[in-house]
Amino acid sequence: MNNPGVRETEAVVIGAGQAGLSSAYHLRRAGYEPDRDFVVLDRSPHPGGAWQFRWPTLTYGKVHGMHALPGMELTGADGSRPSSAVIGGYFADYERAFDLRVHRPVDVRAVRDGQDGRLTVETSEGVWSARALINATGTWDRPFWPRYPGQAAFRGRQLHTAHYPGPEAFAGQRVVVVGGGTSAVQHLLEIAEVAAATTWVTRRPPVFREGPINEEWGRAAVARVEERVRQGLPPQSVVSVTGLPMTEAMERARAAGVLVPRPVFDRVTPTGVAWADGSTVDADVILWATGFRAAVDHLAPLKLREPGGGIRLEGTRAARDPRVHLVGYGPSASTIGANRAGRAAVREIRALLGSSQPLIPAAV
Repeated sequence: MNNPGVRETEAVVIGAGQAGLSSAYHLRRAGYEPDRDFVVLDRSPHPGGAWQFRWPTLTYGKVHGMHALPGMELTGADGSRPSSAVIGGYFADYERAFDLRVHRPVDVRAVRDGQDGRLTVETSEGVWSARALINATGTWDRPFWPRYPGQAAFRGRQLHTAHYPGPEAFAGQRVVVVGGGTSAVQHLLEIAEVAAATTWVTRRPPVFREGPINEEWGRAAVARVEERVRQGLPPQSVVSVTGLPMTEAMERARAAGVLVPRPVFDRVTPTGVAWADGSTVDADVILWATGFRAAVDHLAPLKLREPGGGIRLEGTRAARDPRVHLVGYGPSASTIGANRAGRAAVREIRALLGSSQPLIPAAV
């Protein structure tokens, strides 16, 4: 293949969050050389994946379940520092330590069938031709905004978790927080300290989980998410499977009447929200803590989706295209899950590439 302007490589990794860096590490260990045998493309301006965009009051000490990347522990971190700074710095050190040569900021616009069984990856940096693809794009770039009647006429401010600036921006205001996940609860507890009033609404009654989260419980939760993906359905949110772990701060907020959910409203009014029974709440701000969807639109030309709306996986491999692996999607959308998925994806890609494995192993 000799297309002018098209660069050839064996594999392209899209995304440099936990899943993408884990995949790149395992490619490196398998003997593949960055910028020769594989390339890592990241849309974000800096190292850190989605963590770099987290609000400043989410300190590292508040982060639950952050698992180290393979081959390099995160030690001695100051729990009072913003998680964006701690984890962003850790990811930057990791990229340098293993010489992963991440290209950024690069926007991947489309992945298509190419010539000779290859994939064509169209990006803002040019076009790549690859034999395999690891998609590790996560969800941060696709915030989900529900739609309700009257929403466009609201005279206050509406924003999503993706743009949450911290509680100070809501001082003295009446705030409606929409969503039943961990982010919604974190926002609510912070905002309640400075706001004139808060109202929490959820589409489904939240389920609070008390007691320890052990390994057996974790496996069961992952299995439930995995079953949906196996059926070709969109992955569920983590909280919909696990429930909300009850903390002392949440207990206090519930006792104070802050963490008491109402059913989601039926419509938005110019001055707030309203329910079918005629009750209303005035609001200056509606904060949509309504989650994210998988950022996989660039894969649409490959027609990977099932009738149920999701991408069916066999392990990490897309059932409709063995060249494509999704890591950090569905059951691997956790930090430890992303690490394992990266290793599994590389194992299968080595088998796929077969004789194209580099003859000179790269040192790691």
